[in-house]
Amino acid sequence: MMRQPNDDLAALVRTIPDYPKLGIQFRDITTLLLDGEGLAATIERLAAAVAPPGGSPPALIAAIEARGFIFGAALAVRFGCGLVLLRKKNKLPGRVIGVNYALEYGQDRIEMHADAVTPGARVLLVDDLIATGGTALAGVELLRGAGAVVSEAAFAIGLPALGGPDRMRATGVAVTTLIDFDGH
Repeated sequence: MMRQPNDDLAALVRTIPDYPKLGIQFRDITTLLLDGEGLAATIERLAAAVAPPGGSPPALIAAIEARGFIFGAALAVRFGCGLVLLRKKNKLPGRVIGVNYALEYGQDRIEMHADAVTPGARVLLVDDLIATGGTALAGVELLRGAGAVVSEAAFAIGLPALGGPDRMRATGVAVTTLIDFDGH
């Protein structure tokens, strides 16, 4: 078997079979978070992938609740930029704007503070994992609706078979994932 980039990080992600339902291979990132060296390597590799040496960092990082906050905050510190929190409905105080999006069964909503981004700000969207892309696409719609320029997104884990990365690319967003797993 040929080694892939970031196999060391992939080995730190626990797979839980049949969770939350039969046939799903749940990729549990908490085991990666428990490993200090692995977490640090994840942040450094994501940073290098989205802002290579000589490239300019984003003006803001927009992180999706909840595990995205971990990676987003670390990248914001690394780049010396601000952090925009994209949260579930009714979690932020003050005036918010939001976008509804479809789930497998029903709907959800993602919100941010109405004054979180200025028009023209270059924003990097960050989350822990991309599967179908529903939440990430809602985040892009929300940010762009506020005038942000969102042309790149970064995820520690990708599940490309579920189509999310391709859906993101179809909207003009380049997708970076460090670890890709086959299947669900």
